[in-house]
Amino acid sequence: KEETEATMARQVLLFIWFLSLSSALGQVRYSIPEEMTKGSLVGNIVQDLGLDVKRLKSGRARIFTEDSREYIGLNVDKGTLLVKERIDREELCAQVSPCSLHFQIILENPMELHRIDVEILDINDHAPVFLKKEITFQISELAIPGARYSIDSAKDPDVGLNSLQTYKLNPNDHFVLKTLSHTDGTKYVEMVLQTPLDREKQEEYNLILTAFDGGSPQKTGTLKINIILLDANDNAPVFSQSVYTALVAENASMGSLVVKVSATDADQGTNKEVSYSFSESSDSILDTFNIDLTNGDITVIGPLDFEKSKKYELNVVATDIGGLTDTAKVMVEITDVNDNAPVINVISFSNPLPENSAPETVIAMLNVKDLDSGKNGQVRCLINPSLPFQIRQSSSNFYSLITDQLLDREKMSEYNITITAIDEGSPSFSTNKTLILKLSDVNDNAPVFQRQSYTAYVMENNSPGVSVLSVKAHDKDSGNNARISYFLEDILVNGVSASTFISVNAESGEILAVRSFDYELTVVVEDNGQPSRSATVNVNVAVADSFPECRCWSVCSGF
Repeated sequence: KEETEATMARQVLLFIWFLSLSSALGQVRYSIPEEMTKGSLVGNIVQDLGLDVKRLKSGRARIFTEDSREYIGLNVDKGTLLVKERIDREELCAQVSPCSLHFQIILENPMELHRIDVEILDINDHAPVFLKKEITFQISELAIPGARYSIDSAKDPDVGLNSLQTYKLNPNDHFVLKTLSHTDGTKYVEMVLQTPLDREKQEEYNLILTAFDGGSPQKTGTLKINIILLDANDNAPVFSQSVYTALVAENASMGSLVVKVSATDADQGTNKEVSYSFSESSDSILDTFNIDLTNGDITVIGPLDFEKSKKYELNVVATDIGGLTDTAKVMVEITDVNDNAPVINVISFSNPLPENSAPETVIAMLNVKDLDSGKNGQVRCLINPSLPFQIRQSSSNFYSLITDQLLDREKMSEYNITITAIDEGSPSFSTNKTLILKLSDVNDNAPVFQRQSYTAYVMENNSPGVSVLSVKAHDKDSGNNARISYFLEDILVNGVSASTFISVNAESGEILAVRSFDYELTVVVEDNGQPSRSATVNVNVAVADSFPECRCWSVCSGF
C-alpha cells in the first residue's frame, strides 16, 4: 500500500495550459492520476485563472457538469479544486484515451464561465488476468514438433504501457510461445512444440505462463498449464479444407445451417474422436453463430443484417482427444434480401403551375433510394400514363416530373399525381407518393356573349334613361381574368358620337338611352383583359313607328 501511495504521489503532476483567458471566459487544464484519495488537491483556480477568493464568494462560484456524478468539488474559501469522488479511469473511460472530465466554474454578478478540463491519467492498478487459472492439454507422445496449442489471451483493462505487453513460459524446454493476431487486430497466444516428447521419460509437465504489463512497478498474471502425455496418439486432426466458404441469406431463420466443417484423424479408437470449437472469436460472432461440438455444423443463432455486416470470418479448431489440433477458416458471406422498400423524397415542387407552361416544364425533383443492394436496390419510378405528365431519371437516384403536353385549367384545374417507386427485388417492394398539383389561371379565354346578336325596339322620341336591353357575356378564366366589364365602342353616327345616345352599365351590361332619339345605331361590346381579349355583338335598335333602315351600336365586354 505504501509503495502504491508513493507511486501515486510521484504521478500527481499538474500540467496547466491556459488556452484562453478573458473577463468572460477562461479555460484551465489539469492532469491527475486516477484513484486519488478524496480531498486530494486537483488545482488552485484562484491562481490559475487570476481570480480573487472574495470574487468566488460574491459570485456564488459553483461547478456545473453534465455528468450524473460530480467527481471534482470546489472549496470556495480557498479557491481550490479537490477530489470529491473515487475516480476509476477504467470505469469512466474503459479503453478510450485520453480520458478527461469536463465541467464549468460559474460566477454571477457579472456572469463568468470558466471551462475546466481534468485529464485522468492511468495508473497501473490492474494486473493482467487470464480467464482461467489453470488449463490442461492432453498431448500425444507422438506429437510432432511444430504442433500448435491455442491459449486464450490475458486481459488488462489499463491502457498504454500499463496494459498487457508480453508473455513468458517457464520452463520452456519443449515449447515456445508465439503471439499472433487475428484479422481484427486482437492478439492470441499459441504454444508451439519444439522438441519430441517421450511419455516413458515424463508423463506430465507443469508450466507457468506469465503475462507482463509495462507499468512501473510491473504487474503480472499467471496461468498454470498442465500437459498430460497420451500414449500413441500420433496423428492430429486434419480439416477437409483449409478455407470453407458459405452464402447465407440475411433473413435466414434461427438454427439454419451455414456450413458443415469436417476434420478426420488417422488414429484409431478414442484417439480419432474430434471435437469442434471457435477459436478466439469476437462477441459478435459468438452471438451470431454456433458450432456443434461433435458434428461441426455451424448454424445461425442471431440476427443477420446485410446492411450492417456483409461478411464474417470464423476461425474453427478441430481437437482430438490427445489435444492435437488443426485450424481452418470459414468465410461467411451474407446475401442481400429485399427487405427494404424504396423511399421517395421530394426535393422541389412547383405548385401551383401556370396553365400555359410549355411541354417538358419541370414540376418536381425527386430523390429515390433503397437501402438494399444489387437488383433489390435498383428502383424505377412510374406514374399513371393517362396523365399529361412524364417522370424521367435525370441521374442516379434522381428523377424529374415534367409536363408532357399543354395544360388547360378550364378543362382540369387540379391533378392528383401518384408516383410509384418499385424496386427490382423478388418479390418487389413499392412506395407511393402523391403530389396534388394545382394549375394557376392565365388569360387565355376571351369573353363570349350569350347570343350572336341582339335586337331591341324603342318608341320614337323615347324618354332619356329608358332601358333598351341587357347583353350578357361570360369568361371561362378565373379570378381577375374572368372579371367582365361592358362599355360602348364610341362611333360617330351622322357626325354625332354614339355615346350621346346610348350608355352601357359596365357591370350588368344593361343598355340605356341617354336621350330621345329616333335613329337606328350599331352597338359593339369589348372586354378589358391584360392583355385584353374582346368580343363584339351587334345590337340593332329600331324605332317603333317606322323602320326604313337599321343603324346599330356595338357593345364590348372585357375583363
